[in-house]
Amino acid sequence: LNMVLLLLFAVFATSYAALRAFSVLVMLPHQAKRWRQQQKERKLYAALIRSLVHLQAGRFVRASKSARELLEHSNSLRHSNAAVPLDSSLRSIAHLLAADSAHALQDPSVRDQHYAQLLEDTSQQPSPLAQELREGIQMRAARWALDDRNPQESLQRLAQLPQGAARRTLALRIKLKAARLAQDNATALETTRLLAKHGGFTPASASSLIASLVGEEIRACHDTQQLEKLWRSLPTAEQHHPDIALPAVRQWIDLAGDATQARQWLLPLWEAYIQGQLPTYQAQRLFLALQHSLENLDGAWLKRIEQAQTHYPKEALLQYLGGMACLQRQLWGKAEQLLRQSLPRLQDTALQASCWRALAILAEQRNDPAAATTAWRAAALARD
Repeated sequence: LNMVLLLLFAVFATSYAALRAFSVLVMLPHQAKRWRQQQKERKLYAALIRSLVHLQAGRFVRASKSARELLEHSNSLRHSNAAVPLDSSLRSIAHLLAADSAHALQDPSVRDQHYAQLLEDTSQQPSPLAQELREGIQMRAARWALDDRNPQESLQRLAQLPQGAARRTLALRIKLKAARLAQDNATALETTRLLAKHGGFTPASASSLIASLVGEEIRACHDTQQLEKLWRSLPTAEQHHPDIALPAVRQWIDLAGDATQARQWLLPLWEAYIQGQLPTYQAQRLFLALQHSLENLDGAWLKRIEQAQTHYPKEALLQYLGGMACLQRQLWGKAEQLLRQSLPRLQDTALQASCWRALAILAEQRNDPAAATTAWRAAALARD
């Protein structure tokens, strides 16, 4: 019985070993094929890494060559019917790297070929990743057009993006640069506001850029109706911005606009100055603007000036403005008194020159040619 059992065990072991050996023999071609496929996949990923590294290092010829190698390995794997994970995405990235390298090498024909192939490939892929790749290459193409100094094409490519992608920070930054290059201030201003809303700029940078763009719009106004329409389209926060309100008032006065309207635009800045929230250089610009808008000064503004002088009796700017207001109302004695009190403490040369001119006019009013000549000379020196 023991011999029979041993014999049966030996037969089973021999049969199992034979079957395993036969299975291994049969699987050898498949394993060899799988090994060759793995080697190609490793070369594919190695080419991807080399292309990325060369592109970041500025070796654009090598980056393009590695991208082409990636595409060749992908074609070889496709011909062998190998299932490579994310093969379509890898090919799209290879086209993107090759297009970027061609753009850096100033070869637009090759760049556009890869760009067209990438759009075609991603349009045939319904996956979310393919959609992201398509949006990414469209943004990159907009940047290429911007580098080629073609802002219209850049804006056109951005307009082809879906609404959500078009409002991303990267797309808005490209749109802002394209709009500024195209001298489209309206689009640039709208884009800057969106970037500020989404945190694309620091508050200080956004405020400064918006003020600059609105300033260009203000300088482009050729009549009071156009300027008033622009002013009404501005948000309240921008109307209260000193770097917007002051140029707007100056342009309004230059266009022979109503002084009452100018003072209304300056009222928020005046209140900020009274509360001590206006920097010195902006306060000086405010008083220069107020000086040019004193025509037909109403009682409400006279009361504001008098109350401010009561609270700050030694403030040179308020004494200067009070003197100019008295001069406008032909109160010669009071005007000269206030202007002479403010003159030694005025720091801005434009205010000093204006003060001397007012004193020269007062001297002429009292028939004092020597004092008038001295004041006119001092005004000229201060202006220089």
